[in-house]
Formats: sequence, structure tokens, C-alpha cells
Amino acid sequence: MTMTQDSTITSPAARGQGAGRKAPRPVHPLLQKLFELYPQLFGARFLPLKVGIYQDLLAAHPEALPAAELKVALGLHTRSTRYIEAVASGLARHDLQARPVEPVAPEHVHHAIFELYKRRSGKAPERARQQAVGQLVAAIEASGLSREDCRERFTSRDDSLQSLLEEALAVVAQKNARREALQNALKASGKTVAEFAEMYGLDPLEAKTLLA
Repeated sequence: MTMTQDSTITSPAARGQGAGRKAPRPVHPLLQKLFELYPQLFGARFLPLKVGIYQDLLAAHPEALPAAELKVALGLHTRSTRYIEAVASGLARHDLQARPVEPVAPEHVHHAIFELYKRRSGKAPERARQQAVGQLVAAIEASGLSREDCRERFTSRDDSLQSLLEEALAVVAQKNARREALQNALKASGKTVAEFAEMYGLDPLEAKTLLA
């Protein structure tokens, strides 16, 4: 198997079927080598890489991975849309054995979400906005940061990006208010979570999460 410039895995059969289409640009040779050495990190599914992965790769393969070329290859990889999508998803950073070793910093997650929005908004702006707001809501909730902390750490000079953050913060505030109202209603009812969910027509799993 080989990879195209965006690191998509392409089989010989698939390349034959696509012979009538414009051929994709070949990838940097070291990206192909990284795919062969670490398919779980550089294969069909991209994973966020641990801080210091460059040094780890040099130590593990000093002859096969020349330092200057490796730096270029990793730069191409981490700037690819598929890698940025992995960071924006909130996945942990992984080591060479594809083991999760550390969380991605909230700043990096938010930066990745903003970058994806900028790349997608040209073709489908409304869909890109909805995706970005949904990802920001998930990232804010996962970070545990307050509204004030988020504004302090993720404020952008780009008005379009700042409006995404404000919309996401509003959604989080609405969800928190609903959760608090339900929790108060549960306490006042004297019922179990299951009984409360049935009484209000809530999904049992959603109610369990909201009322935990």
C-alpha cells in the first residue's frame, strides 16, 4: 500500500480504478516510511502525537529517519486536515506504541477546531459553523473551564471565530441551566432517576447523565 499527499491509504486496485482521474501527488518519502513503521499512528486513522515524538522517532530509527527530513515530514503530517481533525476530536496524545499518554491541551483543541472551521467554511459555511460550535461545546465541557476562563484563554481577534466561541458558550450555559433545573426538580419530587425520567418523558440514559 501507498499513501497520497493527504496520507490517505491507497491500494493498487483503487489506483487502477481511478486511472481516469487526476493522479494524487505522492507523499513525502518519510511519511510513507512512518506509515510502514507505525500504521496505528500514520495509517487509516490518525492519532494526536505525544509531545516529543520527533525525538522518540530519531532515537528509535537514527538511520532510517534523517533528522531534517523527519522534521519536514512531521510538519506536513501535523498540518494535514485529517491530523487536525484528530486533535479537534479531543483524543489523547499517543506514543510510538499508540498508547494514550497525555491529554491534548485545551488551547490546542480549540485552535484545531478554529482551523477546521476556516478550511471548511469556504465550501459550506453554515454546515462548517454548526460542526465547529458542536465541537467547541464538547471541548468546553471536557475542559471543565468556566466561561470566564474560556474567554481569557481562547479569545480570537478574528470576529468570526470569536462569534463561534460565544455561541458555544451560550449553548453550554443553556445546557448547564437545564441540568440544574432538572436536578432541583428531581430533589423536590422525591423520586428515583428512573421514575423521574419516565414522568417527564426523558431518555433514561440522558436523564442519568444529566442528573448524576
